[in-house]
Amino acid sequence: MTTLKDIERWLKGCTRAQRREVFRQLRIEFPIHPLEQRLNADAEVILEAIERAGGLTLRMIRGVIAEAAFDVHVAERLRGWKNTTPPGDLAYDFRLEDAAGPVRVQVKLQRCKEHRPMWAKEASRWFPADMYVVETQRTRRGTRAGTGAATRPYRFGEFDILAVCLQPSTSEWHSFRYTVTDWLVPVRSDPAQMSKFQPVPSAPNDDWTDDFRTVVRWFRIGETKTIAGDSRPK
Repeated sequence: MTTLKDIERWLKGCTRAQRREVFRQLRIEFPIHPLEQRLNADAEVILEAIERAGGLTLRMIRGVIAEAAFDVHVAERLRGWKNTTPPGDLAYDFRLEDAAGPVRVQVKLQRCKEHRPMWAKEASRWFPADMYVVETQRTRRGTRAGTGAATRPYRFGEFDILAVCLQPSTSEWHSFRYTVTDWLVPVRSDPAQMSKFQPVPSAPNDDWTDDFRTVVRWFRIGETKTIAGDSRPK
C-alpha cells in the first residue's frame, strides 16, 4: 500500500514541471477557496483580476484583508469573548462581547503613499514627523437623508475602539495598534466628527496599545482625553 511518505518521496524526485502538472490535476478536485465556485472562476483568474485592478480597488481589497486578519488573529483567539456582529452595513466592523458587555471595533489599515507607509506629517503639518497615519473615514461617499450632510466621515459614538493594522510598516497582517475612539482627534469646526487623518505612533504609548484587552480596559474606564500628536493651536 502506498503511504503518504511514499508520495512525498516520489514528488521530491519529480521535476518542477511534473509537480506543477500534479498540482493542476489536484486543483480540479480541490478548489483553493469557495469563492471560486461563487464566481465560477479559478483562484488564479481572481488573483490576476486583483493584480490588474486600479489603486482604489486594491486599497479596498487590502482594507478587507485587514478586517479578515483581525478576525483570524485577534477576535477568534480571544478567550471568554464571542463575536456578536449583526448583519448589515454598519459603522463598525466587529461587535465583540465578554461577560462585561459588548465593544464595537472599527478596523482600518495604516495609510500608504506611493507603496510605502505614509507619515503623519504628510497628512497634516500639525502632526509629528515621526508618526504614521491612518485614514478614519468611510470608503464610499454619500449624504444623510433630510440634512444633506456627508456620510463619509465618522462621528464619535459610532464605534468604541479603533484597530489599526500596521502591515504597511511591519509587513505583518497580524500586527495591530489600538486606541479608544473617543480619544481621536476631532474636526475643529465640528467636534462631533472625527478628523479624516489620525496620527499613529511607531511604538505603543499612553494612547495606543498593541493589546486588545488593554484598550478595552481603557475604554471601560471612561477617561476623557485626546491622543497626542496634534499640535494645532487651541
